[in-house]
Amino acid sequence: MTSRALLRSATLVTTALLISGLAACSTGGAADPGTGSGDTGSGTSVDAATATSAEDFGGMDELVKAAQEEGQLNVIALPDTWANYGEIISGFEEKYDITVNSASPDASSAEEIQAADNLKGQDTAPDVFDLGTAVALASTDYFAPYQVAEWDSIPAENKDPEGLWVNNYSGIMSIGYDSDKLPEPKALTDLLGSDFTGAVALNGDPTQAGAAFAAIGSIAALNGGGVDDFGPGIDFAGELRQAGNFLSLDPTPATIASGETPLVFDWSFNNVAAAADKPSWKTTVLPGAAYVSFYNEAINKDAPNPAAARLWQEWIFSDEAQALFLEANAVPVRVDALTKAGAADEKLISQATFGTDSADWVSPTQEETDAANALLTERWATTVQ
Repeated sequence: MTSRALLRSATLVTTALLISGLAACSTGGAADPGTGSGDTGSGTSVDAATATSAEDFGGMDELVKAAQEEGQLNVIALPDTWANYGEIISGFEEKYDITVNSASPDASSAEEIQAADNLKGQDTAPDVFDLGTAVALASTDYFAPYQVAEWDSIPAENKDPEGLWVNNYSGIMSIGYDSDKLPEPKALTDLLGSDFTGAVALNGDPTQAGAAFAAIGSIAALNGGGVDDFGPGIDFAGELRQAGNFLSLDPTPATIASGETPLVFDWSFNNVAAAADKPSWKTTVLPGAAYVSFYNEAINKDAPNPAAARLWQEWIFSDEAQALFLEANAVPVRVDALTKAGAADEKLISQATFGTDSADWVSPTQEETDAANALLTERWATTVQ
């Protein structure tokens, strides 16, 4: 569980504290032109910043050499407990002997893009992004096209044709709850009862945070609406507030452990992970439509370590890293390919999907996301205040 809920609004909200903090961490120096915009230094003449596949380096071995000469990778907004990123980062470091610098793990998607603006030309700028769909589609001018070796096994609907962004993993929108304090909710309307007074929280503000946005989408789909109509989700939040059951506190591992946020709508992989520190924390998916939304991997076109950024992309979509997502109850985009190759445990797949399948899944299109954002912007604050 983390507040690193990705921003779903195309409007990039100014976060001065984050920006000043990032700037304070910066060395203030420009990126090395030998790695950021020219020769990789690996003995080849390829411009790593314009390479669109490993073949541009002369193959994977040459890409690895170029990335190792850079020696580091800058990531942002990747908490260790989010979708198993702690293990994924460690695996990359161990496999390639490249140091990963992880900045602002609880930042939002919008703040990732702000950091790219604020730190452009500096060696602390993010090399890669992990973004919610709305921000990814609104920010393609920031991305460098790249197609990984496993490109053909990624479904066409889960990637930009040029490789500007590629879906990497998803979760199922779920309810996490403290079973020592609360009964298991069996239906959405249960949450309006006195058992849940002051208990129901979202992971962030749905006008800014992807997990909270998805929660309202999920609630809407379970309350007679759908991904094309968030109104019933907003209305239900209003009913929770009127019943005294809506909790505006942003959940964190600490608030869950302390009991301050006893029930949280969040991605399944976050709620499952919370049980490590709170054994009484249980995760359930309510019957009905299951809300699913993939996150997006992208390379910063101004990456200070462009070869390492491309190697990271290769790592993320490898069988090994995709299986690491699965181990944390996140659904990797290449799950079908992993299953076919015998590289994924079917039990883990069932656990990650909570027994649902694509026939149960709902997720908004970009047009529906834009409409939902507009409605949330118009109604959210007055509904929950």
